Amino acid sequence: MAACPRVLLVDDEPDLLDLMELTLTKMGLDTDRAASVAEAQTKLAGGHYDLCLTDMRLTDGEGLAVVASASTLPAPVPVAVITAYGNAGNAVAALKAGAFDYLAKPVALDQLRALVKSALKVPDTAAGGASTRELIGDSAAMQEVRARIAKLARTQAPVYITGESGSGKELAARLIHQLCSRTDKPFVAVNCGAIPETLMESEFFGYRKGAFTGAESDRNGFFQAADGGTLFLDEVADLPLSMQVKLLRVLQEKKVRKVGATAEEAIDVRIVSATHQNLTALVEAGRFRQDLYYRLNVIDLVMPSLRDRPEDIPELARALLDRLGGADATLDAAAMRALSGYAFPGNVRELENILERALALCEDQRITPDDLNLAPAAAAATSAPSGTYPLQDYLDRMERAAILDALQQTHNNKTAAARLLGVTFRSLRYRVERLGIE
Repeated sequence: MAACPRVLLVDDEPDLLDLMELTLTKMGLDTDRAASVAEAQTKLAGGHYDLCLTDMRLTDGEGLAVVASASTLPAPVPVAVITAYGNAGNAVAALKAGAFDYLAKPVALDQLRALVKSALKVPDTAAGGASTRELIGDSAAMQEVRARIAKLARTQAPVYITGESGSGKELAARLIHQLCSRTDKPFVAVNCGAIPETLMESEFFGYRKGAFTGAESDRNGFFQAADGGTLFLDEVADLPLSMQVKLLRVLQEKKVRKVGATAEEAIDVRIVSATHQNLTALVEAGRFRQDLYYRLNVIDLVMPSLRDRPEDIPELARALLDRLGGADATLDAAAMRALSGYAFPGNVRELENILERALALCEDQRITPDDLNLAPAAAAATSAPSGTYPLQDYLDRMERAAILDALQQTHNNKTAAARLLGVTFRSLRYRVERLGIE
């Protein structure tokens, strides 16, 4: 018979400890208690727990110290913190420190039960990579992304994904959802830039029958549709300021009110947001609320551009051809070199479009550079003058010259050189090694 899950409750208020203990016991859970940071740390080190709930402020320190101790155990214990009502700063700080989730005082028992159920289903993603292999590529950049996604799946913290268009932000969001405890609940993706401002409130929060002309029956919105799961807000920078205010309230209160309704309803939704725009610059320009930005950007995930991981292009191209029905198609050597030297302003999405078009144009399932029909600017950059060198030799010479010039200008400071060249430090290091530059 499997042992029932064990929860450590940490608070210096005996009445709250009694209430939480009674609630969790009725759920069939085994509980233990601690009244201070020191006592909690001792119990975590000496016993086995499946979850820890701790107050943010204790007599001998902060609940963040409990979070830190639980995360460094050989088998890390998920921790949820209890914060004072309206203290959003503490909640965000706890999530950034690695807390699984948070509750606000006074503790609502329905939210407590929902949090505990969610926490006790947290998957062990420490072994990490197998489920993230849909993110193709073995470059250092992609290995780092996969490891971060596996880590993010262990929390309920809002995630903010940045990256250029076509770099795989929605795919990353879906993988976070698939690896987390909400995997059996809905994943709802919303393009914030595609919804007219006049419809936003009803689309996000739903409406009651008769709320406006045409509302012939009750209808749920995106938040209700994603209840228990994940709501992915793509291009969140496109939200108008009026909607940003409403979204902020939902994130703070974890409740929504349908258009035309008088009562709010509780929702349990994890928010993952993304944009290709510079949200910090939008905040400075007054086009995006700073308080909402801090609520969304608790933990960030940066998706690398394709030009920053050129070593992944051959594997990506092969996988995309297979997906497009071109399992028997081949890219000749010249075509592969042309792809490897192309800048890909549209990233993986552009690579897929290029290959789909090439499959339709090629003969005998053999794709040549002519079939790729790369953009003129890139074609000019990847063609050698008067056939003096083979294409790849010419590209290598040009790349070597640019890197050496940048290193000379920055007195061999690779970080500064990477910035000057407009690439990441990791990408520059890869290129320096590939070209044999000392």
